[in-house]
Amino acid sequence: MNFIDTELQGLYLIELNILKDDRGLFARTYCKNEFASIGFAKEFVQMNHSINNKRGTLRGMHFQLPPVQETKLIRCVVGKVFDVAIDLRKGSETYLKWFGAELSKDNMKMIFIPEGFAHGFITLEDNTELIYCHTEFYNPAFESGIRHDDSTINIQWPIEAVIISEKDKNYSLIKLN
Repeated sequence: MNFIDTELQGLYLIELNILKDDRGLFARTYCKNEFASIGFAKEFVQMNHSINNKRGTLRGMHFQLPPVQETKLIRCVVGKVFDVAIDLRKGSETYLKWFGAELSKDNMKMIFIPEGFAHGFITLEDNTELIYCHTEFYNPAFESGIRHDDSTINIQWPIEAVIISEKDKNYSLIKLN
């Protein structure tokens, strides 16, 4: 695995080492020893599979509040998404900055999102699927989010959202103070 630093400290884009032959393809998507090289020593305790039928489906921007903040490892296994993380760590040099990357079945890239970030994505193709690994169990009492279209963050989505949940539409805007 190749861990690519981003402008947001602790957030990595990951390129897999892909082995191809007559049988097909092989790639390691997680190795505890390799992730230790970026200082990650937690355990993934939950995996989720997101299936999205239509291009332009937007999910986000989600996070869990302390004490159940989570690190996420995201991979698109079918189709293509524009995946986004926002740094919500007060005191961070990149507080309220965002990073986005295309994840797809074809490029096989992953994104490693540390605690203290919001996460979301928009599908760029119909029938897109993602696999998420989480270091905390989902806890609805601590779930939260911010609006995908908050002008303070100003995410540059590559396409317009055509499907978005009422909950995601109604998250609060960032209050600076």
